[in-house]
Amino acid sequence: MPEKLRVLTGDTPTGRLHLGHWVGSLENRVLMQNDYECYYLLANLHALTTRAENPAQIQQDTLDIAIDFLCAGIDPKKSCIFVQSDIPAISELAFIFSMLIPFPRLMRNPTIKDEIRDKGLGDSYPFGFLLYPVGQVADILAFRPVLVPVGEDQIPHLEMAREVARRFNQLYCGVDPHTADPLQVDNGGLFPVIEPKLGRVKRLVGTGAPNEQGLLLKMSKSLNNSILLTEDADSVQRKVMGMYTDPKRLKASDPGNIEDNPLWIFHDAFNPDKDWITEAKMRYQKGQIGDVECKKRLVDVLTAFIAPLHEKRVQLEKNMDYVKSVLREGAAKANAIANKTLRLTKEALHQVF
Repeated sequence: MPEKLRVLTGDTPTGRLHLGHWVGSLENRVLMQNDYECYYLLANLHALTTRAENPAQIQQDTLDIAIDFLCAGIDPKKSCIFVQSDIPAISELAFIFSMLIPFPRLMRNPTIKDEIRDKGLGDSYPFGFLLYPVGQVADILAFRPVLVPVGEDQIPHLEMAREVARRFNQLYCGVDPHTADPLQVDNGGLFPVIEPKLGRVKRLVGTGAPNEQGLLLKMSKSLNNSILLTEDADSVQRKVMGMYTDPKRLKASDPGNIEDNPLWIFHDAFNPDKDWITEAKMRYQKGQIGDVECKKRLVDVLTAFIAPLHEKRVQLEKNMDYVKSVLREGAAKANAIANKTLRLTKEALHQVF
């Protein structure tokens, strides 16, 4: 095991990252770079499970997320950024791990059910779609990390990785089934039983109105309710000023509701001036301050945060050779770790001749 504790996480390329990704996971990734050995994966093969007819767009989305990583502060001198398809060992490990996951257990995964429903897949999804959570287990265990910074919606996938790690350690490494998770490797196991690390905001809501059940939807590019991490200033202003707030508040002098109100959820998440937030909430609830004033303050807050990232994106888009070199160097480092894990896995399975 490495001297520093190892971290692994990643993103499926479905477009550029947004503010929900920042508070849910990306912020943690940046903060952990100095104290952990960090591997950050771009899961382009997973994108094929629902978008196999458009590989060129997946390629562009993969590069866009790589740029977002660099803009957000992921330092390739401290962290390894790599593309999933450049690591063949992951696919081979996925085949092996699929033998340890019963099909009914796979179909009980709530994330699978949610995606089938939300994307309207019905019964038309490919078999590869069902391999997605198995592949995610392999993404994780190939690097034998101890921590995985993720958003709350990825917890079901992580639980499957934890189950596979325990099962493998017991079947092939002789670890006693009663061994506590933190002691699995110390007692002969190959795979640590990972722990998730959630962001400070588990599910950032989007800028749009609630659904038919009155629930605010999480930020999502597909729902057109997101603010991108590297958005230009004009777009930030337009999206914030059009943000859903309190529909019962007909004029500024009406008392306002701060609960389940995206305006205040965003201020709590991104505005560092907590004294202003406290005072403004009190005035808002008394009808002494309007939505427009509070939205303008939020525009200033978000623009101050996003503008430097946007400028970095502009510069990196002019230097794609550098971005691709980061991914090539990351692949070399990641392959060394994943290939070692695959060899150790085969040895534990008595399949090295």
